[in-house]
Amino acid sequence: MAKDKTMYVCENCGHESAKWIGKCPACGQWNTFKEIKASPQPLSKRRGALGTSDTISGRGRDAAKVLRLRDISAHDDPRIDMHDAELNRVLGGGLVPGSIVLLGGEPGIGKSTLTLQTMLNLTNDQSSATKKVLYVSGEESAHQLKMRATRILSADPENFLILCENSLETIFDHIKEVQPDLVVIDSIQTISTEDVESSAGSIAQVRECASALLRFAKTSGVPVILIGHITKEGTLAGPKILEHIVDTVIQFEGDQHYMYRILRSIKNRFGSTSELGIYEMQQTGLRQVSNPSELLLTEDHDGLSGVAISSAIEGVRPFLVETQALVSSAAYGTPQRSATGFDQRRLNMLLAVLEKRVGFKLMQKDVFLNIAGGLRVTDMAMDLSVIAAVLSSNVDTPIEEGWCMAGEVGLSGEVRPIARIEQRISEAEKLGFQHIIIPKYNLSGLNRKKFKIELVPVRKVEEALRALFG
Repeated sequence: MAKDKTMYVCENCGHESAKWIGKCPACGQWNTFKEIKASPQPLSKRRGALGTSDTISGRGRDAAKVLRLRDISAHDDPRIDMHDAELNRVLGGGLVPGSIVLLGGEPGIGKSTLTLQTMLNLTNDQSSATKKVLYVSGEESAHQLKMRATRILSADPENFLILCENSLETIFDHIKEVQPDLVVIDSIQTISTEDVESSAGSIAQVRECASALLRFAKTSGVPVILIGHITKEGTLAGPKILEHIVDTVIQFEGDQHYMYRILRSIKNRFGSTSELGIYEMQQTGLRQVSNPSELLLTEDHDGLSGVAISSAIEGVRPFLVETQALVSSAAYGTPQRSATGFDQRRLNMLLAVLEKRVGFKLMQKDVFLNIAGGLRVTDMAMDLSVIAAVLSSNVDTPIEEGWCMAGEVGLSGEVRPIARIEQRISEAEKLGFQHIIIPKYNLSGLNRKKFKIELVPVRKVEEALRALFG
């Protein structure tokens, strides 16, 4: 009988090696190789033949054919409405049949609550499109899930099925028996297969279980949602190949001390990766935030310096976000530069522009920047509000109420044009702002008569600061 051989796999990129290596030759990371035991038998000959098409859906190997491109139908499959506008937006319009989605996030952030709430609403739908959902939990008991489900939804949907199991073979047996329309695995790190000798959560187990669930989803057309843990560095736990296997990777972000949660798409084969979903954590579950601008601008900052309002866009969604800055004398020899929710390197660049092009000396001062509400914004149009907030704190002069801004700042101190300017102006006008600073280049082709808000076009940073501070 052939013995199992030992091999080493990089947990960052999945590169395999016959011996342990300090530095991975594929991704260049150090100390990422972990030992696994590889079975000499091919996967299809092992016990149960996990994930093969004939085991799961009853179709043989001859079901796969070679097709000409022109013979393949180009129509899109109807997406599954998740009864959650925020989740539908991040997924690209709904859940695609036969897709596999990975949802990651920190412990206690609300991954299981979001998934359970969505599945309960999906199965509680009174229309003819009600789906049968199988919720597989490897971490919680059925009693715990019942208590959480009662807190979220008082009704008990008939098509919501719960299975508390860690064995992949047993899970597939139950799937074949109940024939669900959607499967949820909570979480992939707790599921194990008998064909791999290592413990649950290891690289080999996560890879084999995810591959088997992928084959099930593609051959049966039943979508699968995987909930995954993340490491202390903030990345998804397990081998990097796990992210390559799935169709969509969604990150659930936020601070446990804040009530806001951000749903962000990292990878999506069926939609955009720039979409954003915002939720508010409540006692009865997660509430969708349809208008994030009102949520992020709840406080009155009249008379306070270091606060600027920016009109930002994530995906196709405009919202107003508050930028806070604090500039103080450096207590030590080296000044500190700290940014929360904003790129630190871009902050350093904007400070250099402010010192070189505008003439404000910030070399010996600490600068702290914060995007209010726990958001992490990557929109370049935030540059103008960052510079305005820093300067406001530096001279201890507040920005007048009713002003907001949007513009990208270049290295020469010019204010560069930005995209979707009409949506940004409309959002500011809807929330009652009287003035908005925009790049002068965005005025071309813009109908100024349809806006009641005053447009203040600027070409350089100095013009914007002169309009704000006189």
